[in-house]
Amino acid sequence: MRAVEFQAYGGPEVLQIVPTAEPEPAPGQVTIDAAYAGVNFADIKARAEGYRVMSLPYRPGLEVSGHIRALREGIEDLRLGQEVAALVGGGYAEVVLADAAAVFALPEGLDLRTAASTVLPTAHALIHEVGRLHAGESVLVHGAAGGIGTAVGQLARAAGAGAVYGVVSTDAKAEYARSHGYDELFRSGTFAEDVRRATGGRGVDLVLDPVGGDTLRRGLDALAVFGRLVSFGNAGGAEPWRTGQSELNVQGRSVGGFSVLALAQSAPDAVRALTQRALRTLADGSVSLPVAAEFPLSDAAGAHRLMGGRTSTGKLLLRIAD
Repeated sequence: MRAVEFQAYGGPEVLQIVPTAEPEPAPGQVTIDAAYAGVNFADIKARAEGYRVMSLPYRPGLEVSGHIRALREGIEDLRLGQEVAALVGGGYAEVVLADAAAVFALPEGLDLRTAASTVLPTAHALIHEVGRLHAGESVLVHGAAGGIGTAVGQLARAAGAGAVYGVVSTDAKAEYARSHGYDELFRSGTFAEDVRRATGGRGVDLVLDPVGGDTLRRGLDALAVFGRLVSFGNAGGAEPWRTGQSELNVQGRSVGGFSVLALAQSAPDAVRALTQRALRTLADGSVSLPVAAEFPLSDAAGAHRLMGGRTSTGKLLLRIAD
């Protein structure tokens, strides 16, 4: 079979198609004939900086959709040939190994192309399970035009948010975000001041931050009394954020965190339930996940160039099956 790996850190050119043996499932595992693999910013950081890379060579890819190819005895809720989505390690490949607990049957009406993404479970958790957004409350979302941001805007609107604000880097991204639930868009350098202006000095009830560092600190300043901030990444590459009672107690603010990959390791049943709830919103049409661009497996480097240029909107996919 074919897979995409890199043997040294660097630009997109280090991604290489390699022949490799098909994996065999161990107890509690399945293999999947992959149809699509999602491309995430974490893949870019792994290739460029070694983010979460334990050893080389390394195969990127955190999410796939496809059909069950093989499974071991004792797995009762999956069957051969079934259409599934999965959280994986090494998704840039024609056949992918996955823990059965991180494999999710697709609800009726959901196609493989749309399902090849973990952004919706993450977005659902940010709005509901961790962010706990209530009807009438306001939310500020960094990366509003990205894959997660696109889903979050729609979920916030569906949850009855009073106002949905986003942070983007260009006018084109602002226009795109407006079509996916956002009321007003700000730039990263002035978002805290813009929030205060837009809310009459009150601040927002919920901030969703994948950037970290100084952006997170300024996000705390954009919160209303009793506001919540959820950190779900460190795209800025700064030292891990820290906050304490002196910053939070004065106005009753709180800070939470979320990583679907970390939760899949510590509480797979919770991720399974979360994913099933999230996928239902796709199947029933409550949320749409537009695919901004699709690349063949052989051009994974092209997908990385597009995402690394910070000009893309929506979700990027690799098409595995020809």
